[in-house]
Formats: sequence, structure tokens, C-alpha cells
Amino acid sequence: MNKVMLITGASRGIGAATARLAAARGYALCLNYHQRRTAADALVADIVRAGGRAIAVQADVADEAQVARLFAELDREFGRLDVLVNNAGMLEQQMRLEQMDLGRWQRVFAANVFGSFLCARAAITRMSTANGGGGGAIVNVSSVAARLGAPGEYIDYAAAKGAIDSMTLGLAKEVAAEGIRVNAVRPGVIDTDIHASGGEPGRVARVSQSVPMGRGGQAQEVAEAILWLASDQASYTSGALLDVAGGR
Repeated sequence: MNKVMLITGASRGIGAATARLAAARGYALCLNYHQRRTAADALVADIVRAGGRAIAVQADVADEAQVARLFAELDREFGRLDVLVNNAGMLEQQMRLEQMDLGRWQRVFAANVFGSFLCARAAITRMSTANGGGGGAIVNVSSVAARLGAPGEYIDYAAAKGAIDSMTLGLAKEVAAEGIRVNAVRPGVIDTDIHASGGEPGRVARVSQSVPMGRGGQAQEVAEAILWLASDQASYTSGALLDVAGGR
């Protein structure tokens, strides 16, 4: 039986690249999306056309009831879970901290932090050997911003990803004896459309000048790291924060 992977925020960017690579490596996929139904359905169609198995499920991962519905759909379709990729996240317009309001911070932390906690909790109840599961892997998508701080742009996003790093380290230790490995990738400046939502579509070209490798990364490069951490090749790796940032 194919291993089952759930990817949140899978309709675009790193999530979509991870879905395509995972399908090519034999995973059955539950692809979560929030608003981009057309893109998610098109991705599922491409995977199925290539001989894979995938479904798309709409849910806001920051909403507890919707996360419960997402995992209920996963249970009905696949009856198991082997890998959770906590990829869903967002950022808002570039600005300094004193220009930000509480509503923005609540939105950023809800999507990037609370969503990952809710999905990890639901995954553990299914994967933990203490709960009768067969073990598995959780891969959180953090950001190199967690250690750089994103001054003048996204201090709140960087702080949210710092919380993901801490969650990764603690949870890895908490469930290690229950057959679950927990790791994170920390992408650097990656060429996806998330930069446009922050107000600077050309941000990759600007920031890449500060990257030692001299370029921005591609979503496929992050996906490769995610798939390695999810695989049996990383069987003795847990609690790792893997930077995919061109040396930055």
C-alpha cells in the first residue's frame, strides 16, 4: 500500500512542488487548500493523469472545526496517514512593526503557527504508536527568516516561523519514542508568488544579491529537502532544522 502524505497549503509554490515530487515517488496525497480551488483541482488532475492518487480538500487550517473535517476526509479516503507536511502559511504587506496592528498579528500567527499545531495534533493521534498508529513523519515548513528577523518587512512572520522552530524541537523529543520523527525545513528567498502578496513581486531578484550562492531558490529545491526528511533515508533524523537558503 502506498504511503499517505497530507500537505497543507498545497495549491501553489512549495506545497504544489512537494505534491508533484511526492506523487512521482509513489505517495498517495491529500492536498489541502484554503481558497485556490481551481489550482488545487488542476494539481490533482495532473497527478491522477500521471497515474497517481490524490484528492483536494478545502479547509482553513487555522480553524479547529475545519481541521477536524480535513482529517475526517483523509480518514474516509485513505484510512491512514504516514507523513504530514505543515506547509500552509501566509504573510502580509511589508512594513515596520510600529505600523502593524493586532489584527495582522492574529492573522499571521493563526495561519503560520496555530494551523501547524492543530494539524500536528490531529496527525499524532493517528500516527503515534501510543495511540495504535504505525508511526510516521511530520515536516514543518519554517523559514530562514526565523533567524534573520526580516527587519523592516515581516518581523511578525519571522517570529511566527521562530515559533515553528521551537515547536519542531520540542515535539520531536515528545513523540520520538512513539515512532514519529519531526523536522523542519527553513527556506530562504524562494521564487514563488508569496512575495507578491507581501507587496513586492520582484523581491527575489533584489534579495538574491545578499545570498552567497547569488540566486534565489526554486520550490522544487525545497521539495527535495522535504521529501528526504519524510523518507526512510532520514530514519535517524529528528528535531532537525534544515536550511535551504543558498548559504544565507
